[in-house]
Amino acid sequence: MSREEKQQIQQAELQKQLWSIANSLRGNMDANDFKNYILGLIFYRYLSENLVNYVEKTLLKEDNLTYEQAWKKEEYKIELKKYLIEDSNIGYFIEADNLWNVLISKIQTGKFDISMLAKAINSISDSTLGNESEDDFENLFEDMDLNNSKLGRGEAERTKLISTIMLKINDIDFHHDDAEIDVLGDAYEYLISNFAASAGKKAGEFYTPQQVSRILAKLVTINKNKLQKVYDPTCGSGSLLLRVGKETKVSSYYGQEFNSTTYNLARMNMLLHGVSFKHFDIKNADTLEDPKHIDMRFDAIVANPPYSQKWSADPKFMEDERFSAYGKLAPKSKADFAFIQHMIYQLADNGTMAVVLPHGVLFRGQSEGVIRKYLIKEKNYLDAIIGLPANIFYGTSIPTCILVFKKCREHEDNIIFIDASKDFEPGKNQNRLRDEDVDKIVETYKERKEIEKYSHLASLQEIEENEYNLNIPRYVDTFEEEEPIDIQQVQKDLKEIDKQIEEVDKELNIYLKELGLEEL
Repeated sequence: MSREEKQQIQQAELQKQLWSIANSLRGNMDANDFKNYILGLIFYRYLSENLVNYVEKTLLKEDNLTYEQAWKKEEYKIELKKYLIEDSNIGYFIEADNLWNVLISKIQTGKFDISMLAKAINSISDSTLGNESEDDFENLFEDMDLNNSKLGRGEAERTKLISTIMLKINDIDFHHDDAEIDVLGDAYEYLISNFAASAGKKAGEFYTPQQVSRILAKLVTINKNKLQKVYDPTCGSGSLLLRVGKETKVSSYYGQEFNSTTYNLARMNMLLHGVSFKHFDIKNADTLEDPKHIDMRFDAIVANPPYSQKWSADPKFMEDERFSAYGKLAPKSKADFAFIQHMIYQLADNGTMAVVLPHGVLFRGQSEGVIRKYLIKEKNYLDAIIGLPANIFYGTSIPTCILVFKKCREHEDNIIFIDASKDFEPGKNQNRLRDEDVDKIVETYKERKEIEKYSHLASLQEIEENEYNLNIPRYVDTFEEEEPIDIQQVQKDLKEIDKQIEEVDKELNIYLKELGLEEL
């Protein structure tokens, strides 16, 4: 069996189990709510099994002890706590009675109640208090409200439902020794993507389709063997940051997210993908109004900001170094360029930035036109514009584009325009970019190829002549001429059709006459 076949089988198996779990919660709450319970429980299982595997394969290997056995010995327990919190990349510990497998055993023997789970999840964050890992584990499970009446009217009902979900999650094969998929990460992204589609609550703000993530990640990692610092100012679930890590080695991830629920998901996602708390720094605050990494500069920046979001546009920002040089602020009704300005400010001189935005940023006038002109004419930071197909994001069907910026550009005299809007696989709910579509975009950008009806290298003079309007059809001509119509042939065809109709009418009249009916 090939790797790809094994991967498909494992993914199908996982997805079937996840839908079974989701069906257990249908009727109790809507999809956008119950995903928090599924993800939270998957995450707790991961934290528990990850801890046990790490301890038993490293610290306790020579002693030939299990985690539970060592925890019962006071001297081992003290040393394990100290090492896990202070000297390892783990950053937390779990009491033996709170381990996932112990809770499952209690469910199977009828000795479990939901308060035990509540105690277990609270104890994880408690174990980090006063330590370096505290901020990264604080309130991670706050969206998994185990007292929610939607789980059941009383503790017995809630215990029964949560027990069912935990047993089903326990049946998921994580394929620890033979995994061709990132089981936990894929489960996470599958749930987010499917529930984002069904919840219909502007989910595109926190979930970027994997193929779009791949494009952004590939664009900022071209010819980069390693990146020290990667940043996403609107990081959502963190999938964009992690995708960069799949393309090249990344030392540290930085992000900021305004929505507290999504902020928790981002931290979970980092830990689910094996990123130590020491190597990520995700903050929960408004990026434009209260930036948390303002003194840092980043080798790569990726972002899918909320489209045309309102912001204060307070005049005080004209004194802010992020915005002051442009002479204008982005309008209150559309913060798109405010996010661009913020990211440009944080981009290192040798860094690359790729951001997804609505097409309006390419041609809208007023203050946005002033900012756009400054970025091109005065700074010459814009390196590429890539038009994407419509309806590829959850929650919105509008076409979008990718803007690539560099402070030190290798090709200072031109900007490449790529129109990839027609290359996709149609889908029932969303269109999908195929691997070949992704590769074509990245290869065209990397090689700066001129391809008829697909890409164009526009000189800065050409852009100036267009008054810094960057609307893609001005630069990439995709017009398809219609075949000329042969009028004489059309007339001939019409005469032939009339003749056929006349013959059919004659034949029909014969039948009508035989039936004693009135002829046509």
